[in-house]
Amino acid sequence: MTRDEFERHVADALATIPTPFRHAMKNIAIVVQSEPSPEMLNDLDIEPPDTLFGLYQGTPLTERHWDYGNALPDRILLFQGPHEREAVDQDDLIGSIAETLIHEVGHYFGMSEEQIDEIEEHYWHGGNDTSDDEDDESDE
Repeated sequence: MTRDEFERHVADALATIPTPFRHAMKNIAIVVQSEPSPEMLNDLDIEPPDTLFGLYQGTPLTERHWDYGNALPDRILLFQGPHEREAVDQDDLIGSIAETLIHEVGHYFGMSEEQIDEIEEHYWHGGNDTSDDEDDESDE
């Protein structure tokens, strides 16, 4: 896949973020890179076969003080190579890009890994409790 095609998928994923959150995203750059650097992986204690799909770099909104300003943009890095290698098909690739972007946007808003995991569970996996469905069927 070309870089332009990958970046179009990133733009499409960005468009799926609810409007109030998209409008609240200020002074942030979304950057596509081919691969995470060896130094970056080392700093994050990521060793093969694990890899990095995305990374938020900056000061989360919840940690900014009244005097925060005149700062370079925060960055969300998305790594094309790991996404392409891990995807089983085009739909899986598009989903992976969107999931990674939303995860990193969560960090921008100051969410913890646990909070992001909970959102991902509901957003990506439906978060449905099948026992409720079974109860509904038995009531009919």
